[in-house]
Amino acid sequence: MEEKYQLREIRKEIFLTAYHGNVSAAHLASAYSVVEILFTLYCKGVLNFRAFEPQWEGRDRLILSKGHASLALYSILARVGFFDKEYLKTFCFPDSFLGGEPNMLEVPGAEATTGSLGHGLSYGLGTALGLKMNRSSAKVYVIVGDGECQEGSVWEGVMSAHRYHLDNLVVIMDCNKMQKMDSVYHIMEIDEWQDKWRSFGWDVDLVDGHNVGELRQCLQKEAREGTPRIVIANTIKGYGVSIMENLAQWHYKMPSKRELKVFLQELGISEEELQLCRKPI
Repeated sequence: MEEKYQLREIRKEIFLTAYHGNVSAAHLASAYSVVEILFTLYCKGVLNFRAFEPQWEGRDRLILSKGHASLALYSILARVGFFDKEYLKTFCFPDSFLGGEPNMLEVPGAEATTGSLGHGLSYGLGTALGLKMNRSSAKVYVIVGDGECQEGSVWEGVMSAHRYHLDNLVVIMDCNKMQKMDSVYHIMEIDEWQDKWRSFGWDVDLVDGHNVGELRQCLQKEAREGTPRIVIANTIKGYGVSIMENLAQWHYKMPSKRELKVFLQELGISEEELQLCRKPI
């Protein structure tokens, strides 16, 4: 029950952060589909990190390749102590370090500047290769979207990771089956990914991306020597708010006055909290 409460609180925080900034392109639905993935990584003992020492050499690296889901990352980073939660109120304000996509030069805990889709895996691959060359035991985790996997650069990275035997590299696919304009299937007629990644020499696991226990068990598995891994996490875009789930029009939009009532009810937000977050910082 406590875990379920925490996850709803994270979604609540994400919404209030976007609402405070009046950011129409906050990508709520994309952020909501990765909440459990990021929560498991940072709050359930999967990632090795030191929030008080963001550049600690022995840390594992997490790269959010689908950078438009930044609100989920910011909420989790604040929750585990990389920066004070009060800074969430500055999201997309002038001079804030919390922009629409994460900036590694400004956001404590952000390992890569992302947002231009298709680049995160190659960046993570180079990082993993460098760690191998330095004989580091650290791992690199890269979160990609299934829609993002239409980018050719992703598949160059997939081939190279196998070629260089990067068993310290784990890709997590946020497989919500939706992208900006429609479903992934309607745009590219792809409804499964396992065989594709496996054919490039990767180990493949399939999990429920909203089941924290299942995610944790899978992500803590030891990699097979010399073999990169992908965890295909089946998720729902907009998970947690019924009117937002599995609908492409919510890729970037804020609720209307009528839709807002559903958000308040399902996320447990009071009118007082809503008005409070609209006050100037």
